[in-house]
Amino acid sequence: MLKKIDRDRKRFNDIVRGKIRENLRKYVTHGEMIGRKGKDLVSIPLPQLDVPHFKYGKNGNGGVGQGDGEEGDPVGKDPADGGTGEAGSEPGSGHLLEVELSLIELADILGEELELPNIQPKGDANIVQEKHRYNSIRRVGPESLKHFKRTYVAALRRQIATGTYDPHRPRVVPVRDDKRYRSWSTVDQPESKAVIIYMMDVSGSMTDEQKKIVRTEAFWIDIWLQRQYDGVERRYIIHDAVAKEVDEHTFYHTRESGGTRISSAYKVCHQLIDSSFPPSQWNIYCFQFSDGDNWGEDNEASLGLLRDKILPQCNLYCYGQVESPYGSGEYIRSLRSAFGDDDQRVVLSEIQDEEAIYDSIKEFLGKGK
Repeated sequence: MLKKIDRDRKRFNDIVRGKIRENLRKYVTHGEMIGRKGKDLVSIPLPQLDVPHFKYGKNGNGGVGQGDGEEGDPVGKDPADGGTGEAGSEPGSGHLLEVELSLIELADILGEELELPNIQPKGDANIVQEKHRYNSIRRVGPESLKHFKRTYVAALRRQIATGTYDPHRPRVVPVRDDKRYRSWSTVDQPESKAVIIYMMDVSGSMTDEQKKIVRTEAFWIDIWLQRQYDGVERRYIIHDAVAKEVDEHTFYHTRESGGTRISSAYKVCHQLIDSSFPPSQWNIYCFQFSDGDNWGEDNEASLGLLRDKILPQCNLYCYGQVESPYGSGEYIRSLRSAFGDDDQRVVLSEIQDEEAIYDSIKEFLGKGK
């Protein structure tokens, strides 16, 4: 049975989850959580959420319980008396509540709210590994695995049963037979591995505003795929007229001034898959972001590489076209013309601004591939 405090904690956690779901679109579109992300936790500011507590007033102030008053009248100080006077020293009541949420819980909320299907990994990518789980208790074992609570309870029961327990001097001393140790069993656990390959145009027409949108969307993509797989690798490719693999920081902070050849990114992507991520062992996800510019004569080469080299190797290819005042926006039309019928492997999304990130994530991840 749950204790009362456990029930209260559960109710409060349910309220917190409800508030996060209610404001999820705001968190997704404005990218507030990226700077609040730790190793396994995210700190979320929740407005209009107060921990229940008693508030005491001053004696003799009157109110509906003493003297005149009508049903519905506020109890306490007249609101008309507020808002004037000198600065005070008392704390205010309008603070935000910082709530820490694990990335797993955040991914679950994202999946529930966007109605995302769980991903079905490729069969060939399921690798069975032996895992040790501490799921039982034994009477023998190393001292480093001693279960203190179980040991204490066993010693207490023995002393009560033998009449040696003195409630006035509640001293519990375990003997050898009281000691309990955590133990493990070996289980076969399927483990699916996945790699996310991000590609982005960093030519002069892609501004910092477009890169901010890409970073925000990639944050949520990472969270969802990490919930679906035990191991997720990320790789980053930038390109203008030429492409290269870079680290995450360089990916989001590089800006070039050259032209655009999307085929250069596809060549690096294909080489990366061939050298490091064989499709028989990895679930491969390719996410490309661009403002739609591509050198006209490169379109045919780009579409050919995508059709013959990238799509046969990946679970899903997603193209997000971020609207830019300098980009032509032509490439998404070329993709629709070439792959409009292949909606199980190719997902296209137009991202006009930050507010469109929410719907774009659902388009990308809603296939369950």
